[in-house]
Order: sequence, then C-alpha cells, then structure tokens
Amino acid sequence: MATVLQIRHLSIGYPGLTLAARLSFDIDGGTTLAVLGANGSGKSTFVKMLLGLLPPLAGQFAWPAGRPREIGYLAQMTEFDRRFPIRVRDLAAMGAWRGFGLWSGLDRAGRGRVAAALDEAGVLPIADQPLHTLSGGQLQRALFARVIVQDAPLILLDEPFAAVDQTTESHLLSIIRRWRADGRAIVLVVHDLSSVLDHCTHALLLGGGVATHGPVESVLTPTRLVAQGYLSESQAAWMFRAGAANADPKVAHG
Repeated sequence: MATVLQIRHLSIGYPGLTLAARLSFDIDGGTTLAVLGANGSGKSTFVKMLLGLLPPLAGQFAWPAGRPREIGYLAQMTEFDRRFPIRVRDLAAMGAWRGFGLWSGLDRAGRGRVAAALDEAGVLPIADQPLHTLSGGQLQRALFARVIVQDAPLILLDEPFAAVDQTTESHLLSIIRRWRADGRAIVLVVHDLSSVLDHCTHALLLGGGVATHGPVESVLTPTRLVAQGYLSESQAAWMFRAGAANADPKVAHG
C-alpha cells in the first residue's frame, strides 16, 4: 500500500539531550508500528514530534500525499479528565469537529457517522451517559469511537490497552485490524510485548541511545531487547522460553 509518512534522518530528544539519531524509515498504509522502550527512552518525545508538538533535533517528516488535516490520536487515559461535563456521544462527536463550525452542529450524515462509531466501539447503549460514570474500559471504548469519527489516514494510539480487561482489549484490537484492512497506518505505543508480537507488523525499539526499526520478528529479539535496556537478561530468557512453550507471556516495562 501507499506510504503515509516518510521519516528521514530523524534525531529524537531535546537540546543537549539526544535520545536517538539518524532514524529513517517509512510508515505505509495497512501496517501497525509498535513503539517500545524503557522509561526515558524517547517514546513520548517521538509521539510529540509526530503530532507536531515538538520539533525534531534534526531530520524531517515528509508526507508523500500531503500532510493530512489531522492525525487520529488517542492519548493515555491518565491524561484525560473524565470530570469534563459531556456525554459519551459528545466525546465521539469531537472527532468530527473540523466538519462543523463553532456555532453549528453536525448534520444528519455527521450524526450518522457518530452513531456508527459508537456502535462499532460498543458504547452506543451508553451514548447519553456522562463521562464521570464510565468504567476505564467504557471510557477507552468511547475514546476509540472519537478516533473512528476522525477518519484519519494515520492513527496514533498511546497505551490503548492500559487499565482495560481482556474482553475490551480484544474488541479494541478488532477495530485496529479493521483500520489496517482499510489501509490506514497505525502507530501503537505499548508496554505489553505480547500484544506487539501478535498484532503489529513493524517495531521501533528505543533505548540506550539507539533506535531500531524493522519487522517485529527482526527487531524484538532477546539480544536486542537486552542491549537496548528494555528487558534484563533473565526477563528475556524467561519470556522467550515461555513463548516457545506456547504460553502467553506479558512483560510490562517502563
């Protein structure tokens, strides 16, 4: 599929602190890129650069088809204030804010898009509930509905499975698979390595002043995970031994 974003000679970090340098790769439609690394490795910095909130130390982002009007973005739930006095339906409708003016609401087609997104995310029956009444899993589904409404070619999900149960995680993964089938590019910041191995095509591993990109199976090897500070040697030995025994290892880090 077509390339959505080209990253060329990118240096990640802040003035006086380079976390990774000379990173070049493409993000194509129909792929899911997992971004991993221990605390302080540059994951959050990379996210801010993708969103245009922080300039690169060097290098650039190039958009072959032109920069999209917006990037679909789901922040960590810890950054969201659920006391905000709106309903689930209103939260999802925020994904279409570019489609209506300050003093006008959504038209019938827009309302239909919102309802379809709420239904796909599994929160249509609670569409009129205020956010403060939701469980963590319900809120995450509502936030996914907002991203669905955004209808963006590049979708950035920051820790989307934190504090949700396995049923909700499975449902959200089905939405991600549908996005991939639609030809969208997904960037997924995760802690849980097993989710990466099962559902992502590519990985970006940050740590130790190095950024390694490539297919999941070539990047997330025991040697590289240890060398870049993501796992200890004992964690890597246990995890890959357990994986070989057909277990479902879940190693949270950083």
